[in-house]
Amino acid sequence: MNTSWRSASLVAAAAAVLALTTACGQESAPSAGSQNVGATAQAGGFGSAGTSAGTATGSAAGNGYGADGQQAAPKPAGQLTVATNVKLGKVVTDSAGMTLYRFDADTAQPPTSNCDGDCATAWPPVPADDAAAGPGIDKALLGEVTRSDGTKQLTIGGWPAYRYAKDTEVGDANGQGVNDKWFALAADGKKASLADLPGLSVKKTELGNVVVDRNGMTVYRFSKDQAWPKSVSACTGSCLEKWPAVAPVAVNDTKGVLTKGMMPFTRPDGVKQMTINCWPLYTFSGDKAPGDVNGQGVGGTWFAVSPEGKAIGAPQ
Repeated sequence: MNTSWRSASLVAAAAAVLALTTACGQESAPSAGSQNVGATAQAGGFGSAGTSAGTATGSAAGNGYGADGQQAAPKPAGQLTVATNVKLGKVVTDSAGMTLYRFDADTAQPPTSNCDGDCATAWPPVPADDAAAGPGIDKALLGEVTRSDGTKQLTIGGWPAYRYAKDTEVGDANGQGVNDKWFALAADGKKASLADLPGLSVKKTELGNVVVDRNGMTVYRFSKDQAWPKSVSACTGSCLEKWPAVAPVAVNDTKGVLTKGMMPFTRPDGVKQMTINCWPLYTFSGDKAPGDVNGQGVGGTWFAVSPEGKAIGAPQ
């Protein structure tokens, strides 16, 4: 009898441990330093053209400049200025109105660029030669760094500045959040941010209170996904271009949102995606401003997420 009782206890204990480690995709919540940009991308550092990355929607082929795969001649920066982006707030733009970016793999102290080769084709370095401070730009924060090929690259607050090959129109910010390493530049050299929002929080919209990401963009659930016994996303390929996966967020970087079942899981494509109540989370490319809910009810399968983690308006 003692042996049977002990065996049963061991089985029960093992089952309890298994339940704790397998629920919601077998991963724990990330540290407070994790970034949430509303979207993630395939593994890699620079998100070259052809990768479903971040919010990139440009149609450039090959290396981001065209099918020939050749890097175009550097375009002068001219007079830099600060523009308002509805999703990102104040961002630095060049004289042509194109958004400038920084790369997390670089360093500001000392200024160092680690983007060469194919990376520099997808993310053309901004020349320092003729860059000038315009409205909203502190001249003292402008500098330069010598790249591996000997050319001089503009720095802002010490951070090397880049354009993104998939930005084709004035005001585009398709490079924001690519591979969780590329971010639009603020005038002080920091990452541009609409507001000091938590990674996930709550905003009142025409649907009532909904969960939003760090940029204030509405978060959605897909009814074809699976939450239990583990998180599984049914949104792949071109679906992710319309519905970018929400990147991991630390539990202590949330406000007013259900924390039960809040943890990331790794998708088959290697992207880490956040969940609430074990349901995978997304934003919608059709939402253009914070609080937009244009994705609500799309296809009868996409629904905004309530602070309790429920799909708002979904059929019961």
